[in-house]
Amino acid sequence: MSQHEPLRLHVPEPSGRPGSPTDFSYLHISEAGAVRRPPVDTSHFDTQDLAYALIRVLDAQGHAVGPWAPEVSPAQLRRGLRAMMKTRIFDARMLIAQRQKKISFYMQCLGEEAIAVAHAQALEPGDMCFPTYRQQGLLLSRDDVPMTELMCQLLSNEGDPLKGRQLPVMYSYKRAGFFSISGNLGTQFIQAVGWAMASAIKGDTRIASGWIGDGATAESDFHNALIFAHVYRAPVILNVVNNQWAISTFQAVAGGESTSFAARGVGGGIASLRVDGNDFLAVLAASRWAAERARSNLGPTLIEWVTYRAGPHSTSDDPSKYRPADDWERFPLGDPVQRLKQHLITLGAWSEQEHQQVQLELEAEVAAAQKEAESHGTLLDGHIPSASTMFDDVYAEMPAHLRRQRQELGV
Repeated sequence: MSQHEPLRLHVPEPSGRPGSPTDFSYLHISEAGAVRRPPVDTSHFDTQDLAYALIRVLDAQGHAVGPWAPEVSPAQLRRGLRAMMKTRIFDARMLIAQRQKKISFYMQCLGEEAIAVAHAQALEPGDMCFPTYRQQGLLLSRDDVPMTELMCQLLSNEGDPLKGRQLPVMYSYKRAGFFSISGNLGTQFIQAVGWAMASAIKGDTRIASGWIGDGATAESDFHNALIFAHVYRAPVILNVVNNQWAISTFQAVAGGESTSFAARGVGGGIASLRVDGNDFLAVLAASRWAAERARSNLGPTLIEWVTYRAGPHSTSDDPSKYRPADDWERFPLGDPVQRLKQHLITLGAWSEQEHQQVQLELEAEVAAAQKEAESHGTLLDGHIPSASTMFDDVYAEMPAHLRRQRQELGV
């Protein structure tokens, strides 16, 4: 007879449940400025420690410290803060619009604004992002993407630039380097690698940036993307947004309990970083580092952004059922908006009074855009794109059989 104990499985458990405080000690947080910054041409072997440490720049007093502190002007930081504030205000108003039944559903990026906004500042025109549904900051940080267009897409009205062919929040802006969002988890990672490979095959200078959540790293597309990115040294940044939750599933279930998601990149032969996603300066610095590697034919970089999804997964979710209601307020990496605001104040480039003034200005700007968008209709009044648009955008010139079908439909 065997003397061994019966085999058993380990089932990960969240570190906090409703009614009890969360123990965030599992995060393994490094001191601000303590993590080394290797040269851009380093090998993946030399990033193993960086896949377990946490790259941080802003300390508790709002000072930028350490080797990762980027060279950035106060004017650029001000633009970043405004973009994060605008994104948060946009999210709040669209959430209310959904509750008013003007939108079918919505997904916020509350608490994650720094990741997309700072990352956008590290990219160049022509680069292509393959985002998930929580990177609206990539668009809202730009001046050439009207908020009214985004809202018309959310409202599924006559002004929807996608003509009702996508679910709300699944934007598509080729001219802004924003690939069509897919509802299929993980597919954007292999798309990003493939696009980056094509750019290299053509001898272009543009790079790709793919995005995925911590839960979707369990999808096979994630691992397939790593293999192709590593083997062909694709000029791509592979972003893993670890916001601790995949709907109601804690990040440990996807494998983030005893290791980091960044470590999977090192194991796949890819230089990898683990970064404080609520630190605007750290996000900017790490994004620049990875972009330079890609643009210099040094291969891909995988970055795990450690952050927290402050709101529900979507308007269909109630997070109070599976986690403490005050989790975000106690999250040790803080609020990205408040942290950059504090840093600018320490530089003498911002003030509480200006913050309040900008808040009011942006609220008015978002409200005006919403009013204009709703003039084209909402989900309540049935002003949707014409049925005739189903025949558009399939051929450069509409063939005769489609013209006949449209005539038969009477539109």
